[in-house]
Amino acid sequence: MDQLIEVSLKLLAGFGVTLKIFGITLLFSLPLGLIIAFGSMSKWKVISAISRFFVWVIRGTPLMLQLIVVYYGPGLVFDGIWFNAQTATYITFSINYACYFSEIYRGGIESIAKGQYEAGQVLGMSKTETFFKVVLLQVIKRIIAPMSNEIITLVKDTSLARIITYYEIIDVASDFATNGAGLVWPLFYTAVYYLAFTAILTFFFRWLEKKLDYFKA
Repeated sequence: MDQLIEVSLKLLAGFGVTLKIFGITLLFSLPLGLIIAFGSMSKWKVISAISRFFVWVIRGTPLMLQLIVVYYGPGLVFDGIWFNAQTATYITFSINYACYFSEIYRGGIESIAKGQYEAGQVLGMSKTETFFKVVLLQVIKRIIAPMSNEIITLVKDTSLARIITYYEIIDVASDFATNGAGLVWPLFYTAVYYLAFTAILTFFFRWLEKKLDYFKA
């Protein structure tokens, strides 16, 4: 029992790092994704082309490779300039998920009928007012399901941070097997933490979908 408590507490500390990666990634990637989505939909073809190309590159390459490039790349290209593992993780995850979110945003925005914008103009609203007061909540309703899938995937992807030695829950569990204790079961025990957190997220998104049920469009 004492061993179980010790392992649980150490894994909980490691999961705290996992939650930090998760939270900071969402903090930056959600608004950045919207900016990239607007860039992809821009009437300026140069901006649109650059945004779409950037999204294509990020979505078409592994997150693990992106972590390695961001962590080691600056030091190799610019002598003396480098990111520590923590900063490299936040930058890479934020950019990666921003690109995925941007495509979800874009799909949601483009699915709204043009009549919604025209109705806003008839009521004397600017395009910005129409978007935030009329369109945005309808977009949120439509993108809840794909966004929830990406966000739950993010919980599991945080384990990739260990590839650049950012010490999170999987590393903590691995230490029990390699530091002389010879315990393998903590690696399987980490599933409890992931499953518990994804269950919380699943219930939250289901609740949010129900709250937005009045948008039947």
